[in-house]
Amino acid sequence: MKLDKLVGERFKEKPTDCVIESHTLMMRGGYMKDVAKGLYSQYTPLKRICRKIEAIIREEMDAIGGQEVLFPVVLPASLWDESGRYESVGSELLRFTDRNKARMVLGMTHEEAAVQLVRDYARSYNNYPFMIYQIQTKFRDEARPRAGLIRVREFTMKDAYSFHTTQEDLERYYQVCYDAYNRIFARAGIPEVITVTSDSGMMGGSLSHEYMLLTPVGEDSIAICNSCDYRSNLEAAAHIVENQKDDHDEPLTKVLTPNIHTIEEICDFLKSPLEKSCKAVIYQTNQDDSYVVIFIRGDLEVNETKLTNYLGEEIHPATITEECGLKSGYIGPVNLTVNGKHTVIYDASLQGTNNLSCGANEEEYHYTGLCMERDVPEAEYIDIAKITEGAICPKCGKKTITISRGIEVGNIFQLGTKYTKTMNMQYLDADGDSHYPIMGCYGIGVGRLAASVCEAHHDEYGPVWPISIAPWQVHLCCLRSDDAEAKACADKLYEELQRQHIEVIYDDRKARPGVMFSDADLLGVPIRLIVSPRNLKESVVEMVTRDKSMQEKVSLENVIPAVKEWIEKLSAEQGA
Repeated sequence: MKLDKLVGERFKEKPTDCVIESHTLMMRGGYMKDVAKGLYSQYTPLKRICRKIEAIIREEMDAIGGQEVLFPVVLPASLWDESGRYESVGSELLRFTDRNKARMVLGMTHEEAAVQLVRDYARSYNNYPFMIYQIQTKFRDEARPRAGLIRVREFTMKDAYSFHTTQEDLERYYQVCYDAYNRIFARAGIPEVITVTSDSGMMGGSLSHEYMLLTPVGEDSIAICNSCDYRSNLEAAAHIVENQKDDHDEPLTKVLTPNIHTIEEICDFLKSPLEKSCKAVIYQTNQDDSYVVIFIRGDLEVNETKLTNYLGEEIHPATITEECGLKSGYIGPVNLTVNGKHTVIYDASLQGTNNLSCGANEEEYHYTGLCMERDVPEAEYIDIAKITEGAICPKCGKKTITISRGIEVGNIFQLGTKYTKTMNMQYLDADGDSHYPIMGCYGIGVGRLAASVCEAHHDEYGPVWPISIAPWQVHLCCLRSDDAEAKACADKLYEELQRQHIEVIYDDRKARPGVMFSDADLLGVPIRLIVSPRNLKESVVEMVTRDKSMQEKVSLENVIPAVKEWIEKLSAEQGA
């Protein structure tokens, strides 16, 4: 490929709507172009990178017995009716009707399609276990697409589905996939990816892990213990509390608190710390708008994922009306009145506590001296809080939790029989008895992985692509292409590199060296060859890696062997 024929532009200016470096560099470097919010077209460099990522994924999936299939992007709503997800999944699922008025969806995930594909085939235990996978376009109507390819609406994803007759066999294969994922990310250039336990969300299942690239620009929060190997997505992390009760119970006392509504304001007014308060957080369920009243220690936040899982339905922040009976800003657990259907939840952070402040369920009044055991004896406690920095590790029990940010680059789930039961997929065992197969699910976003590698490996000038997924292996620069000798030498090298099946992009434009090198930095190709009249006076070509870790001048007759040697060395260092 000659650079002057490469479709797309490279430019110095930073786009105004880019919030992270990978997005900025991919837009500046001519990797992609935005079409609409959360939708991008890929230019050749990014397409080549993604194709190489897909090749790595295919090799690793095939190596563990995966069979590649392909599901439709557009699916009939009837499949999602079978699983129950047509109604339960929110507006992220794009629903529409075709010209025949049939209800359809754009696939955001393909569990239903996987079950539909194999449920007739897999009626005998003899056909188990097996795993099928695809690399396919998906669409998720993301409410707030941002950060380039990190959060988009249309994306390419590898999703795999395994089917088993026993939980033990699923767990065995789950570990096989767990290890294969580690190899995929190492080969793609980010071996630093860590695994964290996670919430299964709409996917369902009993156990799931996410593969996270730790970075300050990540959108996920991760609880990490510095004393053991505990790692969990904040959504799934248990919040362990050590509640301490004061020696003396103060009387429950009503206090006038005019024009005070927030927990911070009442604690300032009473000159007491947040952790000695009980605050109310109010939601409504999406299904029927019934109220959910949560009481939690004042210094903590509600984990909405835990809450959704506990309720078994989606929720949204409440709109408090006069008719509901709640007194906004003054809600407390004593003498609480809620009109209509409602749920009251007490977080474990309140169990065994006393001498707290709380709302008095009366305009402009709060209580002091709240003792949960004495004043709210009917309370039952569950963990509904977000884990915090310095909290107790759920595994080792030490107060060593830190909160980090990360980008999710892959996930694996033990789905169990969630989909095979709802979609009536059964097999006969050796005794002729019917059973529901047990499923596993394994996903990797291809474009997000490419962007994550860029996020992990770049400098101020552009991406530094690992040799395994770089758009080309060699970037050949001919300085002073108006010099006949330099141009002839560079042309000959270009032809020979292609004959040797070495991927090369060739810049022979009549451009200044600064422009050439700036474009080369933005393309991030691992090995750069520089042909110039000055170098030819010494009968050498300059070789340098994109990260400047290797640099030398090589005689003209040894350029091709040296390039091959460097490719092998870079590949070996990466484990590609």
